[in-house]
Parts: sequence; structure tokens; C-alpha cells
Amino acid sequence: MAGIYISWPFCAQKCTYCNFASGVQPKELEDQYIPALQAEYAAHRWQWTPETLYLGGGTPSALEPERIPQLLSGLPGRPWREATLEAAPGSLNPEKLAAWVAGGINRASLGVQSFNKAELARTGRKHDAETVRRDVSLLRDFGIGNINLDLISGLPGQTEQSWRVSVEAVIALEVPHVSVYMLEVDDDSRLGAEIILGGKRYGAFDVPGDDEIAGFYEYAVEELARHGIARYEISNFARPGMESLHNLKYWKREPYVGFGSDAHSFDGTMRWQNVETARKYVDKWRKSEPIRAETSRPNPVEEKFFVGLRLAEGVEPDNQDWERFGPAFERFLAGGVMERDGSRLRLTARGMMISNEIFEEFLVA
Repeated sequence: MAGIYISWPFCAQKCTYCNFASGVQPKELEDQYIPALQAEYAAHRWQWTPETLYLGGGTPSALEPERIPQLLSGLPGRPWREATLEAAPGSLNPEKLAAWVAGGINRASLGVQSFNKAELARTGRKHDAETVRRDVSLLRDFGIGNINLDLISGLPGQTEQSWRVSVEAVIALEVPHVSVYMLEVDDDSRLGAEIILGGKRYGAFDVPGDDEIAGFYEYAVEELARHGIARYEISNFARPGMESLHNLKYWKREPYVGFGSDAHSFDGTMRWQNVETARKYVDKWRKSEPIRAETSRPNPVEEKFFVGLRLAEGVEPDNQDWERFGPAFERFLAGGVMERDGSRLRLTARGMMISNEIFEEFLVA
């Protein structure tokens, strides 16, 4: 079964670590973006009925309650088996949640990142620990118990002690799903660009070292597992049966269609991506021009390992895979970064820490 992704690239402020194509935009652009989305929905040729929906951003939780029916109207599959909305702590209220539930939303993902107020302030986030607790309680009051909380290891000023407090706070809230990301350093975020330049803005001078960041991540893996929240993908952890159905489609190469700026799609054979910015997206719609910026046919052998090995369950190589990659498999097995589980191969805990280096072995020339 397939899924739907909707991009809402609008935020009240741009976080220093964010490398997505989202940010603060003029209000009139938001007003124009929804009819552009609806036009894209209407033009799409549905080959299947989607079972999942993911409304990401940006900050879709900042949408006014009346916007939700507009944003979700015209989409097939309701009631979706899983319909997730990404939310910024502090942006929830009863009116919005009532509109989410009426629109079919049954899962929420809160971008918490940290429970330390000083760390949050340096990234541009405005919530605190109590805000998160209040939002989780409010979601449950409206029947949305399927909740994910995001954490980032490696934020400026983060210490072993502050990280432990954040992990313990997540565990105490007893949510069914947690995502733990290690800070990405690239020039697509203000913090990343400052680190690369060797500057001091945004707390770049105070970012933990690589070994510390890895240590924070490994601590989270162990503590979450100890409390019944197991790692099922490199950055994602869940109680049994509470894995993200939508995100699993990405890692299992199942079809999904993305709508909006910078949205990606995959039909099982071809991948395509829309134009990157909301302004370009709206301009293309107004001019009746194609909104796709890029289309490609990925190598299924490469993706089988690139994507599949991210999952804790690993992959099942066939005879051709063994003929092509057998020496690499044996080297990884002997080196303790890969292990056998029956006919499947999967990364060990150590292998997951160097997964990008392992994935490079499966590039097909």
C-alpha cells in the first residue's frame, strides 16, 4: 500500500540547525500555496488508494484550524490507517486539535530536540520541558496517543548530563515512538555553515565533538531499549507495533507521492522531486508550468542496500547479490559491523555507527 506526503514549508522562525527548504515566508504566499497544492492533487493520476499520510514541514501545526480541511480535501484514502502531522511544541491548542482529528489526523510528531532550555534557546526554539509535557497531555486528551518525540544529539552546549536529562524526560512521557538524530553539519543550515567556516555564531564553537555526539546517541539507544523502545531504523525507535507506517515505506521502497515544494515521490520504479521553494512552486502553478524539478530511475540493487540496511531487520540478499557483493559481505561479517540472521544480513550496533561508509560499498558503477 502507498502513502502521501504533503510539504508545508512555512515556519514562524528558522532553527539554526535546520537544513530543510523551509522558513519564514510572507503570509500571502501561504494563502497562494494551498490552492497550488489542491491543483496538484487534482492533476495527479491515482493508481492506488493510499493508506498513510504525512503532513510535514516546516511547521504545519501553526496552521489555523480552518486551514486543515482545505489542506486535506481532495485526497483519497480517508480514514487513513496512519495520518501524521509534524508539530512544534507550544503551537497546539484545543481548536487546532479538534480540526486535526476531524481531518483524519491520528498521529503527531513533536520536534522537541532537547529538554534543556539553554540548548533550545541557542537553536531558536521557544518551548521548554513543561510545554512538551502539556502538549503530550493535550494530544492524548483528543485521542491522539500515537506520538513521536524528536531529539538531536550534538546541539551547542549539550553535555553528557543535559543529554541524559533529555533522554530520561522522553522516557518518562511514555510515548510509543522516539526519533534520535545526530547533528548534521552541512552548509544548508546556518549552524552547519558556521561550523564549516570555523565561526562562533549560533554556538558553533560549543558543539560537542564527534565522539561525544556518537556517545550521546549510543546512550539513547541503550536507555530507550531498556524501557521497551527498540531501534528499528538507524534514527527511529518504537514500542512493539508502533513503528511509523509511513516512514517504513521509504526504507522498504514502497510507493508514495509527495505534494508541495521540495516534495519527493517514488512509484516503485521512478523517483521525482518538485521545485525546491514555495515561491517557485506557486509561480509554476500560476503559469501552468510543470512543478517537477528532477526525475530519475534509481538502481534497485543500490537502493536495496542503501535503504534496506538502515532497518534493524536488514535485507535478504539473493544469489546475484552474493555474486556481486560477496567479498564485501564477508569482510563486513568478519569485521563485526554486519551479522547474519538466518538468510538476512543486518548491521550490528557498531555497523550502524559507520553506516554511510558501509553503504558506499554498494554503489554500482
